[in-house]
Amino acid sequence: MDLETLVRRAAQRDVGAFVELTRRFQQFAFGSALAMVGDFHRAEDVVQEAFVAAWAALPTLEEPKAFPGWLRTIVRRRASRLLRRGHLETLPLSAAAELPSDEPAADDRVDRQDQASRALTAVAGLPADLREVATLFYLHDCSHQDIAVFLGLSTTAVNNRLHAARRHLKERMLDMVSDTLHGNALPDDFANRIGRLVESRGNVVEVLFDPSSLPDLLSELAVSDEANKRAIAVQVVQRPGGGLVRAIALAADEALPRGATVLNEQRHGLTPIDAAGFERLVTALALPPAEPRLLETGIKAIDVLCPLTAGGTVAIAGEQRAGTTVVMEELVRRLSGGSDRVSLFAVMPSWEGERAPGYSHADALKQDGFSEGTKGAVQTFFLRAGDGPWTEGALAGLAPADTVIHLSRDMAVAKIYPCLDPRTSHARLLGGPAAGSRHRQLAGRAREALMALWSGGGDERARKLANYLTQPFFCAEPWTRQPGSYVGLAEALDDCAGILDGRHDDLAVDAFYFGGSMRELRSRRTSS
Repeated sequence: MDLETLVRRAAQRDVGAFVELTRRFQQFAFGSALAMVGDFHRAEDVVQEAFVAAWAALPTLEEPKAFPGWLRTIVRRRASRLLRRGHLETLPLSAAAELPSDEPAADDRVDRQDQASRALTAVAGLPADLREVATLFYLHDCSHQDIAVFLGLSTTAVNNRLHAARRHLKERMLDMVSDTLHGNALPDDFANRIGRLVESRGNVVEVLFDPSSLPDLLSELAVSDEANKRAIAVQVVQRPGGGLVRAIALAADEALPRGATVLNEQRHGLTPIDAAGFERLVTALALPPAEPRLLETGIKAIDVLCPLTAGGTVAIAGEQRAGTTVVMEELVRRLSGGSDRVSLFAVMPSWEGERAPGYSHADALKQDGFSEGTKGAVQTFFLRAGDGPWTEGALAGLAPADTVIHLSRDMAVAKIYPCLDPRTSHARLLGGPAAGSRHRQLAGRAREALMALWSGGGDERARKLANYLTQPFFCAEPWTRQPGSYVGLAEALDDCAGILDGRHDDLAVDAFYFGGSMRELRSRRTSS
């Protein structure tokens, strides 16, 4: 497609056309920015801002064929603004390699930095009118004609400037300059990082991306707010399919305009959601309230101590190595085929492993054979929690959810799987008539016994009850080498009553561990 047609379509808000424009001109923009700021990473930031601004301003471009020079002007203005704002200390190009890095130093990195420093020093020594031409030429094999179009020069002028630049660059530096700039060009998929905001509800946005280049779960996006000359940070919480992602703005007062461009920052957001943000999210994404009714899962600990509400919301408050995604996936497999819908909110802290270059939450789930939690009757949203164990105050911030399942390291250390902490997990359903008086009474007795146990007291029956509430999951069969089990609520309540009333005192504590119903546990003991 020719340039003028692409520009006209993009000006009419055709995201695909704009992505193609970005793909064609990203290296020109990067070279122009690099010539001004002298730092590869900051030049990429300038290019990101420039393309977001270009999308917003395209409808005002009267002459489509003027796009290259118009874009260059935007790039240079963004670079100048960045320098003026003080986001980048004004340094000579030769100092670029000395800027701090998040990656550990190694011999090969030192060598590359030294080469980059010398190459950038050579480019910095060029006269201003030669520097941009040389950067574009050596950066990405831009042709003389393309450089001429982008800079608004004649081909003869480009040839003359390149010839002069070569004279200034010593012969021994030419290959080094070419290799260094070539190796630090923008990635080929840079253009696919641009999406379009198609829907906004409260602090929740829906953004359309190329389905083959979706942002990762919990990654950060920048929404262009051109009217206020700023970018609004949002975090990806769900990827329902078809190129669509849902994200949330963590600030309460952010207005998110439909049709705005959105850039995938390709880094994971670390800002935890607070109580007010969680309440807004539940309000925006949860299903309309209905008559409370218990939704059975077949998971003993959940059904007895913190039952789910049909059509309700569940906050899974996970701690590190406490099985947050395992419990999420198990609920999805058990409930997704039913007719009762439920919304899961998996609230997880950051951990060291996700800071590794190229780490992807979505890929990690796929590698484990798990879904992303949105399937059939179940929709799942991934949220960031604060670092460290959950506190009483932080858990209180999850009160808008009908059920709070707290998965704690204390339970994991005690080998209680699932790691549901009975001291802090709760369900609104047990406070009303929907659960039934017997269920409420037995849940209270069970919780009292378990709280005494995990406070350093408790008796043998409490230890038996804690072991009974452990259970193999279907989704974890490849690791446990045990088939998953399903225990109906009525049977689980009878079993808990029997344990607390002493009807199973003849069995040792270990006989209750990691199985199904009491009937199955007794059968297992007999067969062994």
